[in-house]
Amino acid sequence: MARFGTVLTAMITPFDADDKVDLDVAQTLAKRLVDEGNQGLVIAGTTGESPTISHAEQYELFSAVREAVSVPVIAGTGSNSTATAIEATAHASTLGVDGILLVAPYYNRPSQAGLDQHFRAVAAATDLPIMLYDIPGRTGRKVDTDTLLGLAHDVPNIVSLKDAAGDPGETASFIAQAPDDFDVYSGDDNLTLPLLAVGAVGVVSVAAHWCAPEIAQMIDCYNKGDVIGAREFNARLIPSWDF
Repeated sequence: MARFGTVLTAMITPFDADDKVDLDVAQTLAKRLVDEGNQGLVIAGTTGESPTISHAEQYELFSAVREAVSVPVIAGTGSNSTATAIEATAHASTLGVDGILLVAPYYNRPSQAGLDQHFRAVAAATDLPIMLYDIPGRTGRKVDTDTLLGLAHDVPNIVSLKDAAGDPGETASFIAQAPDDFDVYSGDDNLTLPLLAVGAVGVVSVAAHWCAPEIAQMIDCYNKGDVIGAREFNARLIPSWDF
């Protein structure tokens, strides 16, 4: 069973007319997303403007959303600075969140050894379960399968992966060699069904802001062995991938 649920929204961060983070609207949105079937929320990920809001704003968001909902709340604390990611992760861990999202360091494109050391150092700053986030189109560097496998097998609190690398074949190879209780989530809405077919447990979705029930039904059909039903839901969801 997926530890964070099967449908998680990478929640947007709302702003007011003065370009300040609107915590009241964030709480209202979080409650609506849960009411519509989201089983977890990822806060201050890329969709949540993590590169452009301050750490103080991120911490306020984590606390506000945690107060508003009872589903798992995953805090995005990744950075291309290892020291910054350690500090943010340690602080977020005191705010009642249920897990940490760690994106691969972006722009500076570290080696695989550098990626490995970065993730291990940040993981040591918390006891919370960690979801790694591999999105080479934005970070400029793929986290290689061998690197991911080393982390999955060696670091007890690295327990899941948001996979936005766009290569289902490589994802299949990783899942086949990962620990049995390691959870892979699709990080691309349009690849959710293909990744379910190779062993993913769910999706960290943007489209779930407006079509969470249909995504949940698609996953439920697939998990029950109703592949045709899952394909039908996927076909209906295709327009939602084009945003």
